Amino acid sequence: MNDDLAFAPAHVLAGAVRRRELSPVALVEATLERIARINPALNAFVALRADAARAEARALADRIARGEDPGPLAGVPFGVKDLEDLAGLPTTHGSVPFRSHVAKTDSTQVARLRRAGAIAIGKTNTPEFGYTAFTKNRIFGVTRNPWNLERTPGGSSGGSAAAVAGGLVPLATASDGGGSVRIPACYTGAFGLKPTFGRVPRGPFEFRDWIDTVSYGPLTRCVTDAALFLDVVAGYDPHDPDSLPAAGYSWVGRLDELPGGLRIAYSPTLGYARVAPDVRREVERGVEVLGKALGRPVDAIPDRLTDVGFAWAALNAFQLHAQLGPIVETHRSEWGRGFITGVDLGARITAAQVGQYQRQRLQLIEEVAAIFTRYDLLLTPTLPTAAFAAGGPLPDSAGGEPFESPIHAVAFTYPFNMTGHPAATVRAGFSDDGLPVGLQLVAEHGREDLLLQVARAWERVRPFDEWPRLPRGA
Repeated sequence: MNDDLAFAPAHVLAGAVRRRELSPVALVEATLERIARINPALNAFVALRADAARAEARALADRIARGEDPGPLAGVPFGVKDLEDLAGLPTTHGSVPFRSHVAKTDSTQVARLRRAGAIAIGKTNTPEFGYTAFTKNRIFGVTRNPWNLERTPGGSSGGSAAAVAGGLVPLATASDGGGSVRIPACYTGAFGLKPTFGRVPRGPFEFRDWIDTVSYGPLTRCVTDAALFLDVVAGYDPHDPDSLPAAGYSWVGRLDELPGGLRIAYSPTLGYARVAPDVRREVERGVEVLGKALGRPVDAIPDRLTDVGFAWAALNAFQLHAQLGPIVETHRSEWGRGFITGVDLGARITAAQVGQYQRQRLQLIEEVAAIFTRYDLLLTPTLPTAAFAAGGPLPDSAGGEPFESPIHAVAFTYPFNMTGHPAATVRAGFSDDGLPVGLQLVAEHGREDLLLQVARAWERVRPFDEWPRLPRGA
């Protein structure tokens, strides 16, 4: 696959397939060939359904030849994060006890993408049960960042991000319980959208996800593809009682309807975070560029939000233990050390502590609500640092200043999982060592349309047109 095709957006590829300018069979073959060459360096894909993908491409080509509608994502290859079911392949959750657990059905999100004409290529790597902000597990090993193979693409959707940024597929599924869409999107320079909680249905699962901070969303190389993804997958599903009704409009159709008079806030720290100087430099340049592009002033706000980092981690650990406790005890030697430490923490949490953490969460919700009475859009850094070592550990400082808490390595992402607000990350620039830096956009509940419109305005002045060509010669 040449680079022009490898890095073409999903909507461009689908349009070419629909117009019969590009065969879906040729597209799938080229994708599989590129994965064979590039994936050994990245370890983004951990399982492929090559023969099934080829068969689906041939069937789609036949439908097109008969004049049938091939769907809005006609022939587009995509990856599926290995926390999510794709029928016929294992859903391992990156965890040894689940390595042989083959999914019988697709998740709702995957099924809707496939009905829209997209072709699932395989599963992408994830840390064990999505537990860390870098992608490494005891089954498949370490996933690497295409910008620098010694660095992480982030987590927990690191395999999906590496596949997208590395030109293996134009889009991939992802999930975000504390930043797991935005972290890898930031570290790889991709576009990542965490929708409002419930916007994209979760499930059906043979092994149900209990965590109530998780939203599903896309990882793409352009904003239009994320809007198209949302058009296809969003809307109520009875398997997920938290899922929201269909929006009643097209996100692609609204991309160019950016409202005037936006009130924009910028918080460089949320009141508690530390940020590396080169990251802050690129973010603040980005804030200035975005303000000019929107023709609006951006207000630096002094609001100090309640830091819910430990509350977020403890509630997740509590829910994980409730879900996995019996399995943990019968397979204790098979779990990763970091993950088992978190599950054990959950076993020690009391009802009184859960109440304390939830009160902190409610306090944060009130504080963020107060910001959105004054502003339409909140800007922050996506992360305090650029990508760190591929195998971890998490950074413990930014610019030589130690973090007050280890969780502050992802200080800007988890608050908006605790509140449920939609948030996205765009590429703001590059760090001193040439790695992508992210600018986070946060909007009021239900305003994915505004995030996509603002991100599209950003993309016009700062297009995502530079991608890593690694490994060299591949």
